[in-house]
Amino acid sequence: MMIPRLDETAIKLAPSILSADVARLAEQVGEAEQGGADRIHVDVMDGHFVPNLTFGPVIVKWLRPVTRLPLEVHLMIDNPDQFLEAFAEAGANTLIVHQEGGIHLNRTVQQIKALGRRAGVAINPATPAGMLEEILPDLDLVLVMTVNPGFGGQRFLAGTLPKIRTIRQMIDSLGTNCELEVDGGIDHKTAPLVVEAGARVLVAGFSIYGATDGVAAAMDRLRDLGGVR
Repeated sequence: MMIPRLDETAIKLAPSILSADVARLAEQVGEAEQGGADRIHVDVMDGHFVPNLTFGPVIVKWLRPVTRLPLEVHLMIDNPDQFLEAFAEAGANTLIVHQEGGIHLNRTVQQIKALGRRAGVAINPATPAGMLEEILPDLDLVLVMTVNPGFGGQRFLAGTLPKIRTIRQMIDSLGTNCELEVDGGIDHKTAPLVVEAGARVLVAGFSIYGATDGVAAAMDRLRDLGGVR
């Protein structure tokens, strides 16, 4: 049976707390929720898969009571399987693993599903779209990295746009409700480019939490100037 496709005009915003003020994390998540965020993006880095260290399951556990928004956890780590249960128990709604970060991707995705969580797979800028072909029917979300993962505030890589278009076509041809999300260098200039290419969920960190006029104003700017309202 054909699964109904998502409304192609329903663009969602996912503020990334990687760029938030950690000393005011609960407050800044609250500002994003009040500003109309659709979910909160939690970047987890282990210092091996990417050259940086960030959050663990305890941060997700602390955030869960302070927001009604879904928490999506982006696992930029080696051997993600050993942490799936911990993040699920902490309150993650979606678990995103990297195609490049594990050995048995199908097994990992099935483990996420068995935990009752939405399953996403991310791919790095140099990873071709074809690497998702076999796993795509099992996914709730594909995340295309539009920068090399590891640090916030990087410059958007325009060479990822053709890949976004290709994955959009792959998802549409399957007729599934799999979401297409992008992460890296998303601001009011690049948002319309990725939306035109087929992205429907925009992760933004620095352009939201680094804005001098506040989180809500930055999100409004993404919607207005990025054409995603």
